[in-house]
Amino acid sequence: MLLTQIINNPLTRRVLKNSGYLFSATGITAFVSMLQSILAGRLLGVAGFGVLGVITMFASVINKFASFRMGELVIKYVGHYTESGDRERAAAVFKAAALVEMLASLIAFGLVWLLAPLGALYLAKDSGATGWFVIYGLIVLANLISESSTGLLQFFDRYRRMAVLNVIQSLFTLAVIVLAYMSGGGILQVLLAYLGGKVIGALGLTVAALIEAGHRWGSDWWRASLRLLRPQAKELARFAVNTNLSASLSLINKDSELLWVSFFRNPLETGYYKTALAIVNLVQLPVSPLPQATYPELSRQVARKDWAGMRSLLRNGSLLAGGFTLIVSLGLALLGQPLILLLYKKTEFLPAYPALLIMLVGFLVANTFYWARPALLALGLPGYATRVNVLVTIIKIAGVLVLLPRIGYLGSAIMLTVSYLLGISLSVLRSRSEIKRRSAAGAELHKQPAGEAEA
Repeated sequence: MLLTQIINNPLTRRVLKNSGYLFSATGITAFVSMLQSILAGRLLGVAGFGVLGVITMFASVINKFASFRMGELVIKYVGHYTESGDRERAAAVFKAAALVEMLASLIAFGLVWLLAPLGALYLAKDSGATGWFVIYGLIVLANLISESSTGLLQFFDRYRRMAVLNVIQSLFTLAVIVLAYMSGGGILQVLLAYLGGKVIGALGLTVAALIEAGHRWGSDWWRASLRLLRPQAKELARFAVNTNLSASLSLINKDSELLWVSFFRNPLETGYYKTALAIVNLVQLPVSPLPQATYPELSRQVARKDWAGMRSLLRNGSLLAGGFTLIVSLGLALLGQPLILLLYKKTEFLPAYPALLIMLVGFLVANTFYWARPALLALGLPGYATRVNVLVTIIKIAGVLVLLPRIGYLGSAIMLTVSYLLGISLSVLRSRSEIKRRSAAGAELHKQPAGEAEA
């Protein structure tokens, strides 16, 4: 059977094992997050639910804007030096990544503080909400080196630790929201619940990564000289800048949806959109850990020039993720409205259903080819990923400016799906072409006589 062949593939099995730890945590945290969403929605109403989404996304977007996606850099270059046995340079890469991320996090918090009044006025439509934006912005300081820490833990297969931390974080948040719900609290109590959980998770990741670094490189790993990286300084900087640009463009493409809707429309429509996002999370549930678990494996295959293994891993991953997503999407399309009523107990949430249907198309493609961006990064093509994001961003902005003022939150759902279809298609085509080219070049090299190959 096809499924048996896929699972018996050692690379696929290792990815599934590692993503399984994350999935176990993701399954629990997704269920808990759904409960959080339901209780917060019932407590705050559609408009208040929308304001909550705007505040949390505001801090997240600014943090990502200042971020250099150090987790991806750590996985690629710590992985490269680890595979070649250069432990000192591997430690230096992690140290450099952590220092850059700390600086970026401090800058991000400063931006949150400065821009909070504008966020309250133009996004929440309430100047009195400035304090809420600043309070939740404290999460940026808690995440000082969380990306670098996550990358290190991923490369060394410490997925179980990450899973446990995710569960603890989610349960803490749920407990505080339950207390707020039972006591009739408001948006401040819910924000503090989210903030507390995120702080616990971020600090836990940092501690776990520092312990892992000490285990791998000794207690004095942090003394590794950054001068060791001078020969690769331009390459490292280029990779970091490209991933930062790519991440910043992704903020416009898909990570700032609630802010667009709230700016052009109102908190009520933002609440509809946030509800649709909460429901569509059921489609992402088992797929969301796969990019994290797949990227280190892809980086290893590129380092080893095992193109057949890489192709097999990508093909098997798409079959599993796409098959699951198709089944769940059909179920949500048929039962979406009853599910919304069951969860939120109010008919005022039902306008989220049309947005849900539109999103399902985009997420079906995005989930099937979840590996599109990790494959480009593993192949050393962050610049191409950035160029794709530039193109998608231009189209996304044009679509948002035309559709959002006219048809509201449904326009945002349409443009989200369009951006997925275009960006994923271009990335997949380039990855497949590059793997085919390198595989053919390797085969040609092996065919040459020994003397000719050496020459």
